[in-house]
Amino acid sequence: MASDQSFVDFVLDQIEYAGEIHARKMFGEYGVFADGKIFGLICDNKLFVKPTVSGRKFIGNVVEAPPYPGAKNSFLIEENIEDREWLSELIQITVAELPEPKPKKKKRH
Repeated sequence: MASDQSFVDFVLDQIEYAGEIHARKMFGEYGVFADGKIFGLICDNKLFVKPTVSGRKFIGNVVEAPPYPGAKNSFLIEENIEDREWLSELIQITVAELPEPKPKKKKRH
């Protein structure tokens, strides 16, 4: 089941202060980016955040699940998804720990 645009908009609204936020449709679902880094996925109207050491400490009681069959586990964010401040802080903590994106290779003609 694909995610609803209204759920994607809700998540983006909840984390609007966590940096430069946007979502991009990927493989029928959505990748969620902050400051140019992909930090999570929205699949089946659920938010999955990449696992980090700092994120795990911040969350405390972590629920992990794969966003889609065959994927590695991510943090499944359900309980505090309506807590704008908590969610924004989690995203900032996560993005700070993620590596910089690799520069894109130029296409050869």
